[in-house]
Amino acid sequence: MKLTGDVVRFSKRNAFVLSLTSIASIAGFIWPFLFTGTKLPHLQVFFMIAVALAFLLTAIEISNSSLDAKSIALLGVLAALIAALRPLGAGAVGIEPMWFLLILCARVFGPSFGFLLGMISVFVSALLTGGLGPWLGYQVFAAAWIGLLAGLLPGRATLRGKKEIALLALFGVIAAEIFGILMDLQFWPWALGGQTQLSYSTNASLHENIGHFFTFHFLSAMAWDVPRALFTAGLIIVAGSPVLHALRRAYVRAAFLTPIEFIEREKEQTAV
Repeated sequence: MKLTGDVVRFSKRNAFVLSLTSIASIAGFIWPFLFTGTKLPHLQVFFMIAVALAFLLTAIEISNSSLDAKSIALLGVLAALIAALRPLGAGAVGIEPMWFLLILCARVFGPSFGFLLGMISVFVSALLTGGLGPWLGYQVFAAAWIGLLAGLLPGRATLRGKKEIALLALFGVIAAEIFGILMDLQFWPWALGGQTQLSYSTNASLHENIGHFFTFHFLSAMAWDVPRALFTAGLIIVAGSPVLHALRRAYVRAAFLTPIEFIEREKEQTAV
């Protein structure tokens, strides 16, 4: 069973748009480090708008380029499944089963599909659970980048077996830490006020604010990041092989790669 293409075409134009929107949304995460030493009130509002526009632009660009009916149906089913898995970890420290399925889906269906799947899954989950708020744009892009990176991992068409599971489990650990860092970046400037030794300060230097952030992150978030990493990697090790097999079987049976073959067969039948 060999996979040689993406469900959503990862074209040069898509890569360009993804790069631009990612740069805009990254600014929404790292703005405290961009303007240290200056006082720019309400700067975060600008970046929240940038994140929202980047989300819309990316979704429209990828959707208009190559999504057909089968791709949309598959995207909807998988997004609904991941959105349903996400609340299962509510209230449990780091127990978030959605990440293992997002990583496996992106591995099979490609980076653009993984980017869209991460976006839509988190957005739908927020609608289901009432998790709407200024943090949603950050969660959406954090999940989208994890899906994108999972789809870009090497050996997607050739690597199989224990080596592939080991690669995905390692990525699951890294992705868990990436998500934790990104979520703390949008939370840290407001979490501690301005009176502690770990607070964000517009008057501090870049080096000082970076030091404050990572000290805050490793002191406060490791209780979430470590269980998330272990749980995600454990699920991939235990259930990764059968889930990958099922996803690849769906990929082949849906014939995402061979629409022209059906057209040619129809022409032959019409001629006969």
